[in-house]
Amino acid sequence: MSADWGSAGAISGPPQMNNVSEESRHLSFAGEFDCLPEPLPTLRHSTSHVMAQAVKRLFPEVKVAIGPAIEDGFYYDFLKAEPFSPEDLARIEETMREIVKADYPFTREEMPREGAIAFFEERGEPFKVEILRGIDAPVVSIYRQGDFLDLCRGPHVASTGQLKAFKLLSSSGAYWRGDEKNPMLQRIYGTAWLTQEELDKYLWRLEEAKKRDHRKLGRELDLFDFYDIAPGAPFWLPGGMVLMRELEKYARESLDQRGYQEISTPLLVNKKLWVQSGHWDLYQDNMFKFEVEDEVFSLKPMNCPESTYVYKRALRSYRDLPLRYSEMGRCHRNERSGALSGLVRVRQFTQDDAHLYCRPEQVQSEITDLLELVREWYGTFNLQPSYRLATRPPDKLGTEQQWDQAEDALHQALRANALTYDLDKGGGAFYGPKIDIDVEDALGRQWQLATIQVDLTMLPERMQCEYIDTDGQPKRPVVIHRAIFGSYERFVAILTEHFAGAFPTWLAPVQARVLPISEKHAEYGRRVFAALRAARIRAELDDRNEKLGYRVRDAQIRKVPYVLVVGEREAQAGTASLRRRGGEDVGAVPLERIVAELTAEIAGRSATLTVGRAV
Repeated sequence: MSADWGSAGAISGPPQMNNVSEESRHLSFAGEFDCLPEPLPTLRHSTSHVMAQAVKRLFPEVKVAIGPAIEDGFYYDFLKAEPFSPEDLARIEETMREIVKADYPFTREEMPREGAIAFFEERGEPFKVEILRGIDAPVVSIYRQGDFLDLCRGPHVASTGQLKAFKLLSSSGAYWRGDEKNPMLQRIYGTAWLTQEELDKYLWRLEEAKKRDHRKLGRELDLFDFYDIAPGAPFWLPGGMVLMRELEKYARESLDQRGYQEISTPLLVNKKLWVQSGHWDLYQDNMFKFEVEDEVFSLKPMNCPESTYVYKRALRSYRDLPLRYSEMGRCHRNERSGALSGLVRVRQFTQDDAHLYCRPEQVQSEITDLLELVREWYGTFNLQPSYRLATRPPDKLGTEQQWDQAEDALHQALRANALTYDLDKGGGAFYGPKIDIDVEDALGRQWQLATIQVDLTMLPERMQCEYIDTDGQPKRPVVIHRAIFGSYERFVAILTEHFAGAFPTWLAPVQARVLPISEKHAEYGRRVFAALRAARIRAELDDRNEKLGYRVRDAQIRKVPYVLVVGEREAQAGTASLRRRGGEDVGAVPLERIVAELTAEIAGRSATLTVGRAV
């Protein structure tokens, strides 16, 4: 696992129990239960036991490892010489339904730990033995359904007959305990729901998600691509660069209005900076390092320590604060190749970053402004945010008074904005509390995006930032780390899947395409194309020697918002036959009106297609 630096480039504190993976909880028997005593986790965990029972019936030689409930489903790991095939999964699922039909009760049994070790040794289950040897408890629990027994804390449903709505999805390799030095296991993923209707909806979402996969659409729409010569670093194609430029333009316009000052800091930085900031000891394994003239440098994995050099280049007064520095900084992190995933997890990315230097009494107002900014930005893309306030961890730095003041400011800012939020007790960074913000996309999926982190000690203390207060004495400012898009790369991935590649017109790489019906209408087509381009509309002229229907379908496949078909009647009337993305035929619309309404739609950054609608 790579280090978690947080989307604003700040260090995150050690993981708390509520952030620990289900796998880790299962392996350690941490908490009261392996799965929460709630309907869905309980049902899914029970279904994983049924799947393991089915696997053992069909493949008696396999060794079972662990099978926790996870978000939207469950998995179970097995030691098996050959991977499970799709045919194997079908047989396993059929056997699971036989077990469900048998309606075996789930029964709990207790056993002394040492007795349980001997029991599983005799059954040839080495992974259960290893888990048991790591448990500090005199007595452990075992659950039985029919001829299958498993080491487990529970809880479970009453009987296998209650498990009706489930589906096996896929299989893959997974190292035991996530360690490459351990055996490679075979992991089967599945999903389970309370009703068949819920299962059907989930399976539909999975299929829809495949269609919306940003990696697939990125290639099809000529947005970006990846090549072996630069793993984890996207090649931005012309269409993708339009998206990046428009997002950057949007951000800059908004931040300029709010008093931000944009800075840019070097990519290659001496090790001394990271030692001073504290990043070197904790995160050097995730840095790309170089030796230059007998000194060690690294590509920056974050922007925050360098921003302090801009802050400290002048003597600051309380009158100067708050200072808001934004940076679209290119960062690099040495992620493992197996963790790379399209634009979502990369080694090279552009951080949507800002660092706000303020007095303690300004924290609440700055957080309030940031929350307003978050809602404004996400609203532009029809993304629905949700909020979590993460409070002081056990290993925090700073005084209780500082934490009280910072946490109260975040509470008050959230309340002042009338925002509902969850409390993540102990989930803050070691240097200060934070607000983490998720968004829900068109498929109802949650994506962690924005973070607003209050830094009480790391940058102020380690980087020795000061300002002269009203009493003439030097004080440490509070530093607020924030990111709204997160990285531009990841945000483009989310938008691509959210809109299924059908971006709002203002974002679309091509906003309009002109299609002359035949060669004899090409001259008028060129005039229409020129009028669009003169209005700074990103337009294309498709005058290929292909049938009109073929060219219309191609524009639809390319998800162009507007298609303007022009022939003899349109040329005589100064109109264009307008078609909206999705196939809606608006009919003939005066060219001047199309240009005016399209220009207005783009300028207003509308999320819907408005050109040609009835006035």
